[in-house]
Amino acid sequence: MIEIIDIEKPEDSNIIIGQTHFIKSVEDIYEAIVETNPNIKFGIAFNEASGDRLIRKDGNDNKLIDIAVKNAKNIGAGHIFVIVMREGWPINILRALKQVSEVVNIYVATMNKCQVLIAKTDLGRGIVGVVDGEPPKDVENDNDVEKRKRFLRNIGYKR
Repeated sequence: MIEIIDIEKPEDSNIIIGQTHFIKSVEDIYEAIVETNPNIKFGIAFNEASGDRLIRKDGNDNKLIDIAVKNAKNIGAGHIFVIVMREGWPINILRALKQVSEVVNIYVATMNKCQVLIAKTDLGRGIVGVVDGEPPKDVENDNDVEKRKRFLRNIGYKR
């Protein structure tokens, strides 16, 4: 059976959901974020899969920490982490997150509405996939290409 979990987040925030494997993950993820961009506001939640099986939390914005914890609890799978962030983009921190030695996988990094697909077994719950946003409406035309390029240059990601 697949369960669909709606991810909650403020409209002006991004979310990153991934899999990791050790209790120190929450601290190492925190360090990776602030070392990359100390101005990002964020909350992290990490679900332990053994031992005390607590939701570990950290961050620099209490509201975002609470939202990350709520999403991690709703997902309910072990060894996953949720980051909710503002004043930065996933592209700013994804490379650093992937370098954290405990991080196994990144399932999604998005500002879109998203859903996590959960499988349940007698052992527990696991993420089997993520639905990120809505399906495409059409293929970009020449004007859309120019608009995309202009946007990337306006926000400083291309010259």
